[in-house]
Amino acid sequence: MDLDAITKHSALHAKPSGLVLQYGTAGFRTKAEHLDHVMFRMGLLAVLRSKQTKSTIGVMVTASHNPEEDNGVKLVDPLGEMLAPSWEEHATCLANAEEQDVQRVLLDISEKAAVDLRQDAFVVIGRDTRPSSEKLSQSVIDGITVSGGQFHDYGLLTTPQLHYMVYCRNTQGQYGQATTEGYYQKLSKAFVELTKQAFCSGDECLSLKVDCANGIGALKLKEMKNYFSEGLSIQLFNVGTTGKLNHLCGADFVKSHQKPPQGIEMKPNERCCSFDGDADRIVYYYSDADGHFHLIDGDKIATLIGSFLKELLLEIGESLNIGVVQTAYANGSSTRYLEEVMKVPVYCTKTGVKHLHHKAQEFDIGIYFEANGHGTVLFSKTAEMKIKRLSEELEDKKRKAAKMLENIIDLFNQAAGDAISDMLVIEAILALKRLTVQQWDVLYTDLPNRQLKVKVADRQVISTTDAERKAVTPPGLQEAIDNLVKKYKLSRAFVRPSGTEDIVRVYAEADSQESADSLAHEVSVAVFQLAGGVGESPQPGF
Repeated sequence: MDLDAITKHSALHAKPSGLVLQYGTAGFRTKAEHLDHVMFRMGLLAVLRSKQTKSTIGVMVTASHNPEEDNGVKLVDPLGEMLAPSWEEHATCLANAEEQDVQRVLLDISEKAAVDLRQDAFVVIGRDTRPSSEKLSQSVIDGITVSGGQFHDYGLLTTPQLHYMVYCRNTQGQYGQATTEGYYQKLSKAFVELTKQAFCSGDECLSLKVDCANGIGALKLKEMKNYFSEGLSIQLFNVGTTGKLNHLCGADFVKSHQKPPQGIEMKPNERCCSFDGDADRIVYYYSDADGHFHLIDGDKIATLIGSFLKELLLEIGESLNIGVVQTAYANGSSTRYLEEVMKVPVYCTKTGVKHLHHKAQEFDIGIYFEANGHGTVLFSKTAEMKIKRLSEELEDKKRKAAKMLENIIDLFNQAAGDAISDMLVIEAILALKRLTVQQWDVLYTDLPNRQLKVKVADRQVISTTDAERKAVTPPGLQEAIDNLVKKYKLSRAFVRPSGTEDIVRVYAEADSQESADSLAHEVSVAVFQLAGGVGESPQPGF
């Protein structure tokens, strides 16, 4: 590694003075014009990580559901997972190092992580459709080449596709071909196999309207449509030809505003879904005959998939260890339905995909979806081998059920969430169970809820326990919340500090919207009074 060459090139990607960024679950994200130095340095870091793991590492240039003028970058570890936590710290140190310290920080990381600098390195790169992404990808490539790494630039990809490429390359093609063609073939073959039994001759094929958030999902779904043309008819909206990325459309907009995106024509009871900007989140929705909008979020997706997998396991008589992982934000009705009706165990973790993913890995079959539609199903190697063996040994109906499980394993990308594979699994389950979107929606009724934010002087005065469902500090806050909750039926409430700004997030649910709104307001006032609120005290009304 030629440190002098790195120093020389680093000066061409100078860090703006005073800028401090933190690598989190989503990697780095900020305004695109502030990211050139970060991209160059993440190219350097990817080479070190590749040398250390003796594996291909991925670098994805995207800011997911953020506005078009933002951008970001995240690294993908050898098995398509998120970057290891200790390397998140290395990423933060390197990104924030002053120009004269870059060499020293690189050597520090190499020493701490026991990196053999003589080892070869290989990095794959993908990017979303933002106007800034191509130039920023080039900065990543500069970092890789100056530090002696080899690379392959895939160009435009969804984030989950890059995770797939990394996993394929590090399993020497056993998982699939490390090309977009390979990705399309793997998923469509599993989908067509899975839905074979759902379609009789003359049956109308499945029909779905997809809001692509004016992002990369539109390009990739266009390419993929022909692969499953027999079983699924999809109409694409917000494909990026006119609108702005994530503006008034996409999964995040639909979930936050509880209304359909602009640019999509919705007829009553038509099944629709929205991706986010890099196609790793999905939510479903429809309008009923009276024009009321119904959102089907990550909780209902997890419930549909969890219930179906439980039924298949019962069919084959196999007691694999299955669990659904939620956060405190999951609607109480979904938890009750899974535990009491479907008899599927539910576990709660702290907010954030890495916590959910980590917990889901403890099961033979671990299912997790955040309410925002980001999630997946993880199958342990033991479960995969057992299901494969059963699909060869069992007979008739049991064999069919085992085959279905095999296809579902192939459909779920190893990434932490893939809107395309999630969509195909959902469509297959609805077809196999002959469920309409309305029937799916009424599996259970969400408890009315309300989320609010309270500005505080210092978010660190709030600390929590019990997967963020109980406040430990400041003194008296949890007691106040408990007393307020007692006033309402089927109610609960919790508060947690934001990870990035001095605000406290408040969540409340109850048996009516009026009660949920009232409880959320009263908890907000308690936070304002006991946790150092700033500005005007929270006012009722939303």
